[in-house]
Amino acid sequence: MSAIDPFDLLAMLVMAVTTLLTRAAGFWVMAHVPMTARLRGMLEALPGAVVAAIVLPLVARIGAPAALAVAAAVASMIARRNALLAIVVGVMVGALARNAGL
Repeated sequence: MSAIDPFDLLAMLVMAVTTLLTRAAGFWVMAHVPMTARLRGMLEALPGAVVAAIVLPLVARIGAPAALAVAAAVASMIARRNALLAIVVGVMVGALARNAGL
């Protein structure tokens, strides 16, 4: 097994500290911002926007199997309100769609 290069270790340390400081700064800033109804609504909508930003490019690149998988996962989530089940259903539908040649 080879030893870790000191430069790589330093780079990982700098990235870890930067991530920690960025997260801490976000909490610090939000502690000083008045929580209005508009801001609360924006923060509540943020997770959905992040998911859409991650999922939609994949659907656009992969096509029908990804679209079917996402639709099945969303339908499962609406019907059962179980995130783990929705993930399993989405993965299964995506695999079956690819296996079917879509």
